[in-house]
Amino acid sequence: MDAIEARERLKAVRAAGGKVTIDELDAIWGALAPVRVEELLGSWAGSEFVSGHSFEGQLERARWYGKTFTSVADVAPLVCWTGDGKLEANEAMAKGGASLWMVEFRGEVTATMVYDGRPVLDHFKRVDDTTLLGVMNGKGVLDENGRHYYFLLDRA
Repeated sequence: MDAIEARERLKAVRAAGGKVTIDELDAIWGALAPVRVEELLGSWAGSEFVSGHSFEGQLERARWYGKTFTSVADVAPLVCWTGDGKLEANEAMAKGGASLWMVEFRGEVTATMVYDGRPVLDHFKRVDDTTLLGVMNGKGVLDENGRHYYFLLDRA
């Protein structure tokens, strides 16, 4: 699979309600280009896949909207809808904020969000100019089969 095929496959997955296997997400990830931390700055709306990963649905239950990268050192990793319809950082769930670093994952260096209070890293790759594929990595985030949790971010 090349980057063009990966982008087309992700479009089809989204159009079909997000249903995809983790194996296919692994292949899509491998076809996409790394991204630099500076390219992430701004607000991003997030969405989950329907992949069967054990973490699936937790973000939806938290009323997750996405992420805000104010600067390399100031990231709100879990921006959620409040009961009165406002967006705010859910620092309790995130256990603080996060920062951005260039980190090697699967043999490539790419922009990575490092949580301040959790042993968790979110690595990112470019789908297109306004979309990122994210993969959660770290202690306690792999499912029972040792597989990663994937998500999408769209520039707000």
